[in-house]
Amino acid sequence: MLGNAPSFTMLSELLQGTDVGGFLLIQDSCSYSGRHLLKSFIDAALNREEVVHVLGLDVSEEELKEGLKSFVFQRLHFHDAYADPLGWTDNSPFTVHQFSSSRLTELLKQTAPSKPATLVIDSLSWVLRHISPTAVCHTLQQLKKGGAVRTIIGLLHEDMHSRGIVGSVCRLATSVITVEPGTKGEEALAKITKRSKSGKVTQDEQIFSIRKDLTVTVLSKPTNPGHKRSTTEEQVDPTANLTFNLRLTDAEREAKEKLALPFVFSKEKKTALLHSGPGSGKILYEPDASDDYDQEDPDDDLDV
Repeated sequence: MLGNAPSFTMLSELLQGTDVGGFLLIQDSCSYSGRHLLKSFIDAALNREEVVHVLGLDVSEEELKEGLKSFVFQRLHFHDAYADPLGWTDNSPFTVHQFSSSRLTELLKQTAPSKPATLVIDSLSWVLRHISPTAVCHTLQQLKKGGAVRTIIGLLHEDMHSRGIVGSVCRLATSVITVEPGTKGEEALAKITKRSKSGKVTQDEQIFSIRKDLTVTVLSKPTNPGHKRSTTEEQVDPTANLTFNLRLTDAEREAKEKLALPFVFSKEKKTALLHSGPGSGKILYEPDASDDYDQEDPDDDLDV
């Protein structure tokens, strides 16, 4: 849920659930957890009276529901893969190896067969540690096209995977929110990348905070956003600190232009070379009888 934001922002747009049929990825690291923001998205979906299914792999059902209003629990369905994620017992409600489009579609349709539901994966990192990235991306793609899912929201711990795996999942997502710690108290920084259906990519950075009731307040934009820093770096003069001068003064440039280069012929020299005068010689060759000269094949006498 969104608090009193100073203006309409990209983060508020995503919290309002406008990305229907998309895949929203929240990317965090050990420096800042993205689970509070994930719960804010769950709270916002429940307040819109959506049916929400949560695949719980990282935390228990009690921890996930902490902070949520109890009257919305009837629309929240928690599939517990936290207690026994690998299915070592026979009574595990859900295991990581059941992460497939057919199994997940079956789970979603058990509670709301006629209404697409919001699927929350907490977290994709647990799934990626036990299933190949190719299979995970294929399942996510099938869920987006299947019609049983309104929106997919996933949490990914960036520092648990290689850059290639993280990049593959991010390219599949329609929106990526990377969260980092802020400079003050409970503030955090959200770096947002959104891809439209036409292929247009929009990026933004916003400072936000989350209250105990899971309300998100967008505070401002960072004073030195990353794209501005990169622009400044591109404008640095690489010749500023050299021990020699690469530039010419006006006098040096004028002297350079007047210099006659050895391989540039003057008009008089070109005329003398092209038009032979008296006393110039020519080489004439008259083959004698012993020369085996073939007019059609002049190189016939060569041993090649």
